[in-house]
Amino acid sequence: MRGKAHARPDDLDFRSMLPPKEELHRMIDGWLKEDIGRLDITTEFLIPADAKARFLINTRHDIVVCGIDVAAEVFHYHVPSCEFEILIHDGMRAKKGAALARVTGPARGLLTAERTALNLLQLLTGIATLTATYADKVKGTGATLIDTRKTIPGYRILSKYAACVGGARNDRIRLDDGILVKDNHIAVCGSIAAAVARAKALTPSLTKIEVECDTLDQVREAAEAGADVILFDNMDADTMREGVRIVAGRCETEASGGITMDTIRAKAESGVDYISVGRMTQSAPAADIGLDVSIAT
Repeated sequence: MRGKAHARPDDLDFRSMLPPKEELHRMIDGWLKEDIGRLDITTEFLIPADAKARFLINTRHDIVVCGIDVAAEVFHYHVPSCEFEILIHDGMRAKKGAALARVTGPARGLLTAERTALNLLQLLTGIATLTATYADKVKGTGATLIDTRKTIPGYRILSKYAACVGGARNDRIRLDDGILVKDNHIAVCGSIAAAVARAKALTPSLTKIEVECDTLDQVREAAEAGADVILFDNMDADTMREGVRIVAGRCETEASGGITMDTIRAKAESGVDYISVGRMTQSAPAADIGLDVSIAT
């Protein structure tokens, strides 16, 4: 079942994965209201109404850029007259000190929108940068790096977009995207075979049925039951290698749980088709990106 990992085309435009503009604007409106409240009193009291400014968005360390188009939408939504010039696009690597974008316009509005725009850019760039590090570790193993549903509520679509920008593929986006039979489902159904049988009877024919297994006995039962994918949960590389042997090409396999920078390479080399990492979207450190004045008038 190996050979699932393919080189991505160079001309991919990940922006098609972003929410439609109307939905993104609804989200931005809520984010800005959350941050501003009734009034940005600091900016309104200190900055003259007619003041103009030009800012550079700079990175303080090496990153994989992600969210620059979202940041642009935040500024444009709050300050429609501003000009936002993207210098480094999503998916590109930027060195420490590089300018990612230039934004020019009314100083009050830009300063008020600054924190919201940077928060999003830092979050998404952090995910993409960490994901790229994991992707580099997996490269050449034949395994495909995928994300999980471990995301901050309300930011799933953007987080999964960032994971793809960083070099992963999406696993399920929502619960209606596929069947994943976990230990509690098995306990209620009585057995893996019973759970898979019920899933096959009701699930659309092109929807995959995946079974989470903790032991090699469960792997054997899931393969015999006709699962489409078997998830090796928190197994070490040697155990997963035996699991792949048991499966013997009858279905695809996934490694999940306990995946760290130290363990991912060995687990990816075990023969699994996919390797999922929750840390990429659940606990990626925010990128250190700032907004610095270039010109003020």
